[in-house]
Amino acid sequence: MDMQREYDNRGKVPGYPAILEGWQRDAAAFRAAWQQAEPGLAYGPSPRQALDLFWPGPAREGPVALFIHGGYWQMLDRSWFSHLAAGLLGHGVAVALPSYDLCPDVSLDALVEQLRAAAGFLHRRHASRPLAIGHSAGGHLAAMLLATDWPARGLPAGLVPAALPLSGLFDLAPLRQTTINQALGLDADAAARLSPIHLPAPGLPIHAVVGGEEGAEYERQSRSIAEAWGGSWEAVPGENHFTIVAPLADPGSALVRRAVALQAPGGVAAR
Repeated sequence: MDMQREYDNRGKVPGYPAILEGWQRDAAAFRAAWQQAEPGLAYGPSPRQALDLFWPGPAREGPVALFIHGGYWQMLDRSWFSHLAAGLLGHGVAVALPSYDLCPDVSLDALVEQLRAAAGFLHRRHASRPLAIGHSAGGHLAAMLLATDWPARGLPAGLVPAALPLSGLFDLAPLRQTTINQALGLDADAAARLSPIHLPAPGLPIHAVVGGEEGAEYERQSRSIAEAWGGSWEAVPGENHFTIVAPLADPGSALVRRAVALQAPGGVAAR
């Protein structure tokens, strides 16, 4: 199998520039319109270690979800995705969108620790146990949060109680055969250590979603993590790597209903 082709998401979706332009436009419009927001909250020392926190109302209380953007750990930031908070906000769930430092400026190990710091920040500031939602590389980071030994970091077990990865990456070994690894610099040991598929099952809910047009490898990634961790997964017909996130902006979408169900204590993905 040609791994470079399997993981070349932009090559598989010729119309991706228009989709990304739409993200920027919709995200900026959402930020301009939404009044209940705390932008640029620092959760770490570097400028990119900051998050925007959107609240459903002026009371600024209630459950919190964490949306982690993608970009193969080496591009984009939170400003592209603000509008995706709208779906959960419509159900009374606040949404935090962090940026993080990018590879190769930092290692993937360090990047994972930054997202752990973001989740810990939300817990300390709001006593929240945030659902982790992530797209692409963000799906990998969401799974890493679910598998984290939080008591070893002085935080409650199950601090991140569930994960909803979209087009996630859970087995990093194939990326070593692609140009993606030029920025990541993964050797065999690092790829194994940082692959959720090789970590002990956390025993917490995970529902992995992949676009039906994404190809065999992306489907394998979602299927395999669900099987390894006792979770669930689905391939959504007609969706590609970029369109898969769009339903998060719609409070009435099936994807948002799944997120709300996972957000609930002991939640499982709604079908």
